[in-house]
Amino acid sequence: MTLWTSAETESATLGKASDRFAVGGLSIDTRTLKEGDLFVALKGDNRDGHDYVGAAFAAKAGAALVSRASAGAAGPLLTVADTQRGLEDLARAARARSNAKILAVTGSAGKTTTKEILRYALNGLGSTHVSAASYNNHWGVPLSLAGLPESSEFGVFEIGMNHAGEIRSLVSLVRPHGALITTIAPAHLEYFGSCEAIADAKSEIFEGLVPGGFALIPADNAYAGRLAARAAQAKVSRIVRFGRSGEAKLLSFTPDGEGMRVQADILGQTVDCLVGAPGAHIAGNVVGALAAVALMEGDVLNAAAGLKNFTALKGRGARFTAGDVTVIDESYNANPASMAAALALLGAAKGRKIAVLGDMLEMGAGDHHAALAAPIEQANTDLVFAAGLEMKALWDRLPANRRGAYAENSTALAPQLLVAVKSGDTVLVKGSNGAKMSVIVEALKARQK
Repeated sequence: MTLWTSAETESATLGKASDRFAVGGLSIDTRTLKEGDLFVALKGDNRDGHDYVGAAFAAKAGAALVSRASAGAAGPLLTVADTQRGLEDLARAARARSNAKILAVTGSAGKTTTKEILRYALNGLGSTHVSAASYNNHWGVPLSLAGLPESSEFGVFEIGMNHAGEIRSLVSLVRPHGALITTIAPAHLEYFGSCEAIADAKSEIFEGLVPGGFALIPADNAYAGRLAARAAQAKVSRIVRFGRSGEAKLLSFTPDGEGMRVQADILGQTVDCLVGAPGAHIAGNVVGALAAVALMEGDVLNAAAGLKNFTALKGRGARFTAGDVTVIDESYNANPASMAAALALLGAAKGRKIAVLGDMLEMGAGDHHAALAAPIEQANTDLVFAAGLEMKALWDRLPANRRGAYAENSTALAPQLLVAVKSGDTVLVKGSNGAKMSVIVEALKARQK
């Protein structure tokens, strides 16, 4: 399927094509580029995509978006003044030509999981385009949006931020019909200083809504009122709350096989559905996603039926068996809210409950790590293994009977964990991506070989 022709890209970017071409997708990484993709040569802090144009054509790229001549350019080039601006131009053009119903998702935790829940919910209702992976920053959002096929009936885009003003810029590209905020919690406090500031930055997503758009706000969050006020300031015509209270309400969730059965009231419609992954936080995200479907005038019951195929993502709750040990992989990211949710999930496990926790980064000042002792106790966690300089504060607060081992990094911690695990254990691995807790996950996988 053709996504862009050379003539369309020239018109959108004011660039010049060296030859005619048609491409079926976009890529900024030659390692994952698919045959026929448009390779976008972005310049980052450490790498310049122009150095990889030759590799892109060797991988059978259909064309390359560049701002200067590149060695090994064995195919059509679309030359623009600036490749980041060129990518954003394509994103704007994709949005302008689309008749899809568009939803934007942000929040301090659960963005990617909620986006994937929406993928399964909407796929049964029509052609759905969703952001890849966690493509939610200044290049990920325009890359995802520029890949929106003209024939799509739904589009879901994840929008993230580290600083104030970033969401405002990105949502101006997406121009969604609806915006969903999963939660507000301590995250990136190093840059924001308070949760009020985080709530304000997340609420920038309401400013990009098309006229008549809707806002979905987490009803049980301490900052729900502030979010609603910001939505009202942005003149959002419909503000809906979801959670254990609100117009979209979680009634119950109970374990069912590898997943759970969720009962909810979605804007007055009763829903009883099977979800392929467990957890209170996922149940809440399901309610928000189904409320979005309802507000986009989709068939909520058919959307809910598709959730039985949803499974937790790698690094975000995916489970696997390492020999006779169950592993919950939450190694991609962490903040206090997502830590508490993951520990609650561990608390529902059978056998010994082992938490392997790495630093929560960008948290700024505060006792956020030491405060994890409370959800650890609530989950009846048997042993805690801690990695990282920040996690030393938690380690010092733990009672002796809960101490597994401590190390300054995950590499040093892994051998101590492997010696300690026993048949029937459930092991939760969680930390910020920079804490490299994936080292622990890989060590556990190797254990079963």
